[in-house]
This record gives sequence, structure tokens and C-alpha cells, in this order.
Amino acid sequence: MSERGQEPDSRAEALSSDEKEVTSSGTEGEGSTEEHLAGEASSESSSSSSSEEESDEEQEEKESPPSCNESGENCLPPCEHCRNENDQKEEVTPRRLAGGQFVLQLDAEGTYQCSLTGLIFEVTGCVKITYSLLSWSKYASLVAKPWIVGGPLFDVRCDSAPALTSIQFPHSLCLGDHGAGMAFKVLHVKGEGAAIEPSAAYSASHVRWVVSSLSPVGPLIQSQEPVQYHGAVILYKAVDEHPSLSFRVYVATNNDSFIKDISKAVKHSNKKFVKIDKPPVCQKLLQNGKRYRLVCEPEAEITPEEIEFVDGSLLKLKSYIEVYVEKPDEFTLSLVELDSDATVWKAKLRERDWIHYDQNKNEQKRSTGSVKKRKPALSILEEGGLCSKKQKTGGTADGIGTKILTDQQLMAVAKQLGRQWKEIAIECLEMEMKDIEEIQGMEDEVNMQKFLVLRKWRDRQQSNGTAEALQRSLGDKGSYELELMLQGFSAQC
Repeated sequence: MSERGQEPDSRAEALSSDEKEVTSSGTEGEGSTEEHLAGEASSESSSSSSSEEESDEEQEEKESPPSCNESGENCLPPCEHCRNENDQKEEVTPRRLAGGQFVLQLDAEGTYQCSLTGLIFEVTGCVKITYSLLSWSKYASLVAKPWIVGGPLFDVRCDSAPALTSIQFPHSLCLGDHGAGMAFKVLHVKGEGAAIEPSAAYSASHVRWVVSSLSPVGPLIQSQEPVQYHGAVILYKAVDEHPSLSFRVYVATNNDSFIKDISKAVKHSNKKFVKIDKPPVCQKLLQNGKRYRLVCEPEAEITPEEIEFVDGSLLKLKSYIEVYVEKPDEFTLSLVELDSDATVWKAKLRERDWIHYDQNKNEQKRSTGSVKKRKPALSILEEGGLCSKKQKTGGTADGIGTKILTDQQLMAVAKQLGRQWKEIAIECLEMEMKDIEEIQGMEDEVNMQKFLVLRKWRDRQQSNGTAEALQRSLGDKGSYELELMLQGFSAQC
């Protein structure tokens, strides 16, 4: 790690005089905070109590980090203002567990970077590290001004704590040439309170912390100058029966905890939404306090028309912009900085980006003039030999048979499931980890493992093991291609 800055005392075991423990009284987001000097003993004892007292709510909030591509790897381009890092570190891909947790088994001394989260671990020997992404909003009352959130919050555990010497946390800031005016520390959550501990160093992309004890930790920043962020724009479309279109547009810092909160808020909304996959990365930096306008061509109803950007990591309710388009046709959305009139982000949306089987069952028949006609999903399936005319059927109230998915169809679905198929099996198909482990013990090939999980789901559903039932179970977890495939299966005679 090329060090851009370093605290006067980088040893977390010998706490510096400006290290403070922040204790919260009251519920989340309420009450005052008190600052006390923290010592080694309280650090260790409260760390263990934090592990024991972790609530069910926190366990539910542990999720996989957002990503830009199907592999789960971060695909952000390098920032032209940030200096390139040339440190030698080995990139490793963790194993995923239920509940959004990750596990790395490191067999030798070295410095390793997680390909999914960006975390960097420095170890002195063989260790097993378990970690997960958390929400900052749960700990909002522990972050007091002038400190602000600098990056995602993680809960890290290790089977041999002394062997894990340091952790580097990714941050979402663009330092450019202004790093000298910034101070980096970390918030170390300990039981009911937290300690603000010194960082050992920081770079254009990471904040390094020498491990004192293990519990939730994330980077904080204090700056004498306006803070600039690497930003992201995230789109969701409402799924309903209206011919007009409704979108939510979120403007966020490129902070996995922030983006995870957005995903959770949409998931728990009283409306159903589907995520629109467009390049999320802002081409120009976002700055606290600056005003931005969302522009639509051709014109649409946008509320609010202008926003003042703030990092909403600590806020439980995430702000968004609503866009209403009366005529479902292709259009362009642009985020513009008011001061300079510069385009920060831009995306063109076409009808194929928002067609969803639940929006309107006649949607695909409706569209013939505005966009080029797409080959029907059923034709694709017939060409692939997947249209079976001798399907098992179950009775329905009106006497019409419901089509149970065949083995051939389940295999086709299995091949469409991505790297997160285990999470989908647990969250959507009501599988338990022991079911997946039992299947993995019987079969080595991944597509066959997916197929066996799907077949187990179908057998449990009995007469309801249909394409429609599978689509309902998957919700918005399936890809667009998978939705088309299942829709085609449902339409088969």
C-alpha cells in the first residue's frame, strides 16, 4: 500500500490521546453521544460482548455487496484524478455462505485482496476470515460531527485473531491532490458504543487499520475542504398495470453499504420494482452541497426537478427522484451539475430494458411500432428443443391443467442461474444449507447441482411446480433472459 498519509501513532493496541470512545444512549438515530477515553481492557471485553449480543436484525442486514457485473466483481473504471496503486497483493475470491457472509481460507503469510468487496487483509500465517457487509444507518448515532462516513462498514471475524495484523477498507472518496487536508480514522463498534481509532495509513482507494480487536469496523473522514465522491446512479422501475412508466432514480456515493441500503429499501417498499441494468458510474465527481438536475429527453414528469447532493449513508430513509413517462418509448436520462451544466451521468432506456412479465401480460403484444420486434421467447425455446408437448399436469379449479416443469426445462433454468444461485436457493426456494451441501456431496458439476436444487423445489411443490410458481418465488432475483424463458414455458400448450 503506497501511504498517502499516516496518523502519528498507528498502533491500535497503544491508543493515542485523541482516540475516543463514543457511547450511544437511546434508540437508533436518537439520543446524545458522549465521548470518553478508551483503554485496552474495555476494547477487548466489549468486542466479545458485541459478538454475543448481535441482534437478529443485524444478522438479517448482512448481505452480499452490490456489483456491476455477473461475476460479482467491482467493475469501476480507474478515476483520472486518483493516483494508481502499484502494491503487490494477491487477489482472492471468497466462498459465500448463507446470510450474505464471505469466507476466506488463507494458507500463508501475505497481503490478500477480496475480489468481491475490495477488502485487503494482511496476515502472518494460516487463517480463516469470515466477514459481511453492514448498514451504517444502524450505527448513525455513533458517528458525530465533524466525522463523516468514508466507505462501507464490515463485520470481520477470524479464527486466529493475532495472525490478522491489518485490514484495508475501501473508501468512496476522490482524494485527487487534496489528501493532505483530510484525516482518516475508523469507527470500531464495541457492544453498546464505539471507539474512533487511528488509521495506520490511507491511499487513493483504501484506509489501513491495525487490528486491535474484531467487531464491526468502517472508515471515517474529517476534511477541511469540500469532499468529492465517486458516485453511482441506480434505477428501479415500478411493476404495475399502468400503461405509463414510473421510475425511481437514486443518486448515491459508490459505497457498498449505501447501495445495499437502497436495495433493501426498494425490496421492502409497498410497491414492486425491477432493477434497470444501466452503467451506474458517474463520469464526474459528486460533491456535498452541490445541486444537480435530472433531465429527460423527450420530456417527462420529474419530482423533484433539482436535488442538493448529500451522502445519505447514515440516513434510514434514502432520497430518490421520481420519473413518470406517459408514452412508453425509448428516452434518455441525464444527471447535470447546475453550476457547470456538465453531464455527470447519462443513460438511454429502451423498451426492452423495462419489459417485465408482471407489468402487463399483454405488454409484448402491444409493442410493434416504437421498437424493433424481438423474437418471442417461445420461438427461442422451440428452436432449442425445449418445448415439450407431453408435460405432467396438475388439476385446477376450472379444469385446465397447470404445466409442471420438466427435467429438460429445469436444466435450462439451471444454466441461467448465476454465481449467486446458492443465495437464491435459500432466499427464494426455501432451501436450507444442508440441502445444498448434501447435493454438492453427491454431484461435482455446478449446473447439475443447480438442477438438483430446482428439482428438489419442484418435488416439494408437487402440482404447483410450474414455471409461474418458480417465477413468483424468484421475484426480481432472476435475470431478464430467465424471465423470458419462464414466460415461454408458461405459454406452452
